[in-house]
Amino acid sequence: MDKIAVLIPCYNESQTIEKVVKDWKKALPEAVVYVYDNNSVDGTADIARQAGAVVRYEYQQGKGNVIRRMFREIDAEAYIMVDGDDTYPADCAREMVNLVLYNQVDMVVGDRLSTTYFDENKRRFHNFGNYMVRWSINTLFRAKIKDIMSGCRAFSYEFVKTFPVLSEGFEIETEMSIHVLDKNMRVENVEIEYRDRPEGSESKLNTISDGLKVIMTIIKLYCLYRPGYFFGIVALILALLSAVFFIPVLLTYFKTGLVPNFPTLIVCGFTAVSSLLFFFTGIQLQNMVKKNKQEFEIERIKANYRFRDSVSKQEKNKNE
Repeated sequence: MDKIAVLIPCYNESQTIEKVVKDWKKALPEAVVYVYDNNSVDGTADIARQAGAVVRYEYQQGKGNVIRRMFREIDAEAYIMVDGDDTYPADCAREMVNLVLYNQVDMVVGDRLSTTYFDENKRRFHNFGNYMVRWSINTLFRAKIKDIMSGCRAFSYEFVKTFPVLSEGFEIETEMSIHVLDKNMRVENVEIEYRDRPEGSESKLNTISDGLKVIMTIIKLYCLYRPGYFFGIVALILALLSAVFFIPVLLTYFKTGLVPNFPTLIVCGFTAVSSLLFFFTGIQLQNMVKKNKQEFEIERIKANYRFRDSVSKQEKNKNE
């Protein structure tokens, strides 16, 4: 088991990967730097290897797939993940890792938005998207994460080995943020300086398509992690719609004793029934979520035992 593992997912980052590897090795001399190449065609893997990184491969395209592979294969007391595009300086590394190693923090988020991001980033729709995603996550999950989409994060062993990676692409950061909040893990923010990509280096993030994927991920994960609230909101909307169209029919009946709008009355009835179905579905699913959380806590205990066992064996081998 490594003391610290630096994880760098890469796809065609030949222009910057050498500097990134050397910067992070200098900031954390005791760390092992892993570069996971995701079908690069520009020699990224060779450059990373020459710079001193351990190079491994993930052949399924997509950042989420790369992170799934990294989390499965690497065992470490603390992990730090950073993009290979040289937009995150390594001077934040020691503070982030120490929070994991000595302060029992499960995820440390490198907060770009409180420093230089909006000045350095030249893609204005990215700025709006970051605002929207941060507001929606913090509102829906009652959190205070300052940079939901940050690609610079530190993790505990417990988080890495209990995090189920569902996303394939750039939605993965949103998924991480929601998971740590739902499972009541400890999360901290560390302000970091952000610099835009150097000239000639292109972002792999598509503002429109990946932005829509992130929004859909938020909706799906809110339904998955907070079904009581999600289905409760739908049930309330349907109940209000049913009441709005039913009240005029009811008032007409009180005045005349007649029901002239039977189709409206029938639709209102079906809408009210649908509202009840959504409400009780939410209750049932919320009970399932509660049960899953209990099972997750058991998995956390098992992961903690595995971690302690690995550390004790490592110390025993050193002493021998």
